[in-house]
Amino acid sequence: MLNDIAISGSGLLMLLVFLVLLTLGIIFFFRRKYSSLSANELTEKYRDHQWKSPLQGRSKYPEANAFGLSRSVFRYGLAAALALVLFSFSWTTVDEEIFIPEGALELDEEIEIEPPRTAEPPPPPPPPPPPVIEEVPEEEIIEEEEPVFEDMTVEEETVIEDAPVVEEEAPPPPPPPPPPPPPEEEEIFKVVEQMPRFPGCENAGGSEAEKKKCADEKLLQYIYKNLKYPAIARENGVEGMAVVQFVVGRDGSVSEVNLVRDPGAGTGAAAQKVVESMNNMGQKWTPGKQRGRAVKVQYTLPVKFKLEG
Repeated sequence: MLNDIAISGSGLLMLLVFLVLLTLGIIFFFRRKYSSLSANELTEKYRDHQWKSPLQGRSKYPEANAFGLSRSVFRYGLAAALALVLFSFSWTTVDEEIFIPEGALELDEEIEIEPPRTAEPPPPPPPPPPPVIEEVPEEEIIEEEEPVFEDMTVEEETVIEDAPVVEEEAPPPPPPPPPPPPPEEEEIFKVVEQMPRFPGCENAGGSEAEKKKCADEKLLQYIYKNLKYPAIARENGVEGMAVVQFVVGRDGSVSEVNLVRDPGAGTGAAAQKVVESMNNMGQKWTPGKQRGRAVKVQYTLPVKFKLEG
């Protein structure tokens, strides 16, 4: 029977508020009742009363004996606690129904997408031009004169003077080191052996195809749960498919979010905002792999806007 009882969070809160107000009301009622009793009237009333025990009437009169209600108060508290526990066990959370359009991950037509950036090597330098041999005219040929030999004989009386000291010039400073080469941009793949997957299915077990199917379902749930249909598009009946292109990094982060197709009326911006919010999920994508190594992969995501009913 208890399995048939279902109560929402707001209903449980209302029950708790009711029990608190009822308890406060009971306390206020008995406090007002006992405060209205006059000690002089009670003393005069029970002046000649014969008590069964001297302690029975020493400090308490029957009308002012609050301890006489202890059993009733205990029963009320037990019933209230039991009701609260039963309703707490019957607290039911209902998952919000998410409207996912049919064929949400299917592209209607082939979309021309700019290819991802890749680190291309710089072109080789051009070859040097071949040397040009110029012919010297015969008129310009200068005949070499015969060398003249100078007598360098040293005799005993010859005085040899010290050769002048020639100061050597300081060597020129070394040239500055060449600038460091520009950092190579990491290649971004478009198709890899294992495409990136939305988080939440890696520990579910199963084959790669089953993990991909599970990841696609969780991706659709995340997209259409957090997607805000623009009011202007809803009022004007704007429907269509926005296409968002982004890059899943080696660490599973989402970057370079670009809007490829925009149906208008703010739908494209809404789709782009949902994709950018994936970095705040707490879990990151499972990165794509090529030859067992995590790489950057370009991902294309269609987001369909369709009014219900």
